[in-house]
Amino acid sequence: MSHDKPTSILRQPTAVWAVAFASVIAFMGIGLVDPILPAIAASLKATPTETEMLFTSYLLITGAAMFFTSWISSRIGAKKTLLIGLALIVVFALAAGLSPNVEAIIGFRAGWGLGNALFISTALATIVGAASGGTSSAIILYEAALGLGIAIGPLLGGLLGSWSWRGPFFGTAVLMAIGFIAITLLLKKNPEKPVPTSIGAPFKALAKPALGFLAAAALFYNIGFFVLLAYTPFALVPLGVDSAISLGFIFFGWGVALAVTSVWGAPLLTNRLPRTRVLWIVMPLLAIDLAAAGLFISSVVGLIVCVIVGGLLLGILNTVLTECVMEATDLPRSVASSAYSGVRFLGGAIAPPAATLLAATISPATPFFAGGISVLVAVVLIVIGHKHLKRVDGIEESQVEEAEVLTLADAT
Repeated sequence: MSHDKPTSILRQPTAVWAVAFASVIAFMGIGLVDPILPAIAASLKATPTETEMLFTSYLLITGAAMFFTSWISSRIGAKKTLLIGLALIVVFALAAGLSPNVEAIIGFRAGWGLGNALFISTALATIVGAASGGTSSAIILYEAALGLGIAIGPLLGGLLGSWSWRGPFFGTAVLMAIGFIAITLLLKKNPEKPVPTSIGAPFKALAKPALGFLAAAALFYNIGFFVLLAYTPFALVPLGVDSAISLGFIFFGWGVALAVTSVWGAPLLTNRLPRTRVLWIVMPLLAIDLAAAGLFISSVVGLIVCVIVGGLLLGILNTVLTECVMEATDLPRSVASSAYSGVRFLGGAIAPPAATLLAATISPATPFFAGGISVLVAVVLIVIGHKHLKRVDGIEESQVEEAEVLTLADAT
């Protein structure tokens, strides 16, 4: 069956492409503010830590709300949940662009995070439920959307940000409105009939050892992820790289690297090795990359190389971790996605302000070393929890067949 995977990933229902397109735009929101962080700090007389709160308010609310998205989508259906999420992002992105000070932007980014939570968690479950070609193909498609969005976000942020720091916010509002129209027109009905879940389902899900270990590992892994994404622009400023467009191009390269390994690198490795082994190998490489960024703190070229290499490693890890979560338990996909994503985004919320505080109190290199240590903690958790993750390393063929049966059941 494996020989037709490359074609099946592209032969998807229109609804899947509509959700994937909107997902690209949603993920652009993560990296969009990255190139304009120094510009916002300068224009609004904000400290680096205050500016990093743009990430924290967004990710904190995204993470907290993720726990409840499966409860909402299981009652009103995937389509309505996706549309409410997109509408909230349009409103709050527009409001952020019109903000008079950094405190207002921090508040509006929190509202943006709520919309993001409703959309992202539901999008993953919708793509996995409606896609043809099984769970793995669907997750690769979703991660490709994530990679593309994360790549385009900083580039668009840099281009619009070179005009004004307000530009990227207005740009997101327009693109999200297009995504809203696409979902309205192309997602005719809910791909999966909603089965109401209890409000406590994601919290109970985390009590399952397999999901609990994966979520805890993802929390520490995400700290490393967001140190690289959110702190590096501030590390580059003293080296003379502070324009929105320069930072946009650097993180565009990072995002392209992430997208490439999400789609091609991860399947190449998981076809040859069990998923947990891939995590055991690639996570320590990410820790080494972060440590290298700390050592090259005074080198522009060194930092840029570490950012791009980090993108290559993050692409593999994102895809493999998401596949692990979807295969680890027999829980409904939306519940597993809500529980895992909620914990993961909370890790991302901690990292940006913690990084700038560490840089201010100890040294500019310290955040990268701390990020590397955090990723090593994630490795230890995956190793300790190995006996609970046997299902994750199960025979790929039977999992794909099972997923195809589920997909057929969902379509009827």
